[in-house]
Amino acid sequence: MVKVKDMYYASTTSDAIKAKAECGGAITTLLQYALESKTVDAVLGVVRGADLFDGVPTLITSPADVIKTAGSLHCAPVNTGKFLAQYLDGAKNMRIAVAVKPCDVATIKELARRGKVNLANVLMIGVNCGGTMRPMPAREMIEKLYATSPDDVVKEEIDKGKFIIITKDHQHKEISIDELEDKGTGRRENCQRCETKIPREADLACGNWGVIGPMAGKATFVEVCSEKGAKLLEGAVNAKLLNITAPDPKGVEIREKTNGAMLKLGAKRQKVQFSKVASDPGFWAREFSRCIKCMGCVVHCPLQYDGKPRSPAYETKGVIPPALTYHLAKVAAEGGNCLNCGGCEDVCPMDIPVSKLYHDVKKRLEA
Repeated sequence: MVKVKDMYYASTTSDAIKAKAECGGAITTLLQYALESKTVDAVLGVVRGADLFDGVPTLITSPADVIKTAGSLHCAPVNTGKFLAQYLDGAKNMRIAVAVKPCDVATIKELARRGKVNLANVLMIGVNCGGTMRPMPAREMIEKLYATSPDDVVKEEIDKGKFIIITKDHQHKEISIDELEDKGTGRRENCQRCETKIPREADLACGNWGVIGPMAGKATFVEVCSEKGAKLLEGAVNAKLLNITAPDPKGVEIREKTNGAMLKLGAKRQKVQFSKVASDPGFWAREFSRCIKCMGCVVHCPLQYDGKPRSPAYETKGVIPPALTYHLAKVAAEGGNCLNCGGCEDVCPMDIPVSKLYHDVKKRLEA
């Protein structure tokens, strides 16, 4: 019997999923089983669009279509929590299973607290996350540092601290994440300072960390985090869709060490980023002097779930850039609740590091 806090190596029994999915295909299989067993009415996943840099949030109701969500898209970050609240009525009238990064989990939990998501109808399959990259900077990085056309890349992955690309002519190229970030590229800055890597607030936490020996690359490490997660995993095993075995104790230790190392690195990056800004009193005045008040940061923030931009009543209309008080008011309103998802920064056409300010304010309020 599967219980909360249990840990397993899990691998799919489906040849089709094995061929497309990564690390054993457990996540794809669990999502598919959730639909087949009518545990949920739909699956919310991210499907590859035009290329690896285009992730499309997609609601799936046919089990056969779940395989379209298989595989990682590190260069196409999407906040599925915001999509759930804004376009699917917060799962209030539909049971939905969704694969989630740690910041997606945080979004869903916060929106549930605000009454915008019905958590009872949401089944969250968490995915370990070491960070993601923005599409356009990632394309530029691949072209300049990998000397490869991004259009020729058919697969990418992050493994053992390296960002690896595979081209259509089967070339493998890799550069360490540290080297990329030292050159001012690589993971998004909010990902660099992230404080959660294993999404234990989800119903299941899945990933490849800790899978060692003959199972390496062939199985998913699954940690059971809730009764809902336990029931789903046990059902998939009983239906003979998944094979599970106890994890290697050394693998469990390696997983925790990996998580710990990532958290320490995040704390270090956080300190560097925040202290650099703190030592420059004019930093934010200069950054916000470039603001064109497009309201993208407001619309894209997952906490602005209705997607309707509203200017503060005191803000003078038609003034570009807006007064610094405009930004200070926004920080005062939501800074303490910042999820550090980076959504505001992703859409800023002026490349203002908005999330850095919000995250900094939140950390100061928590201190």
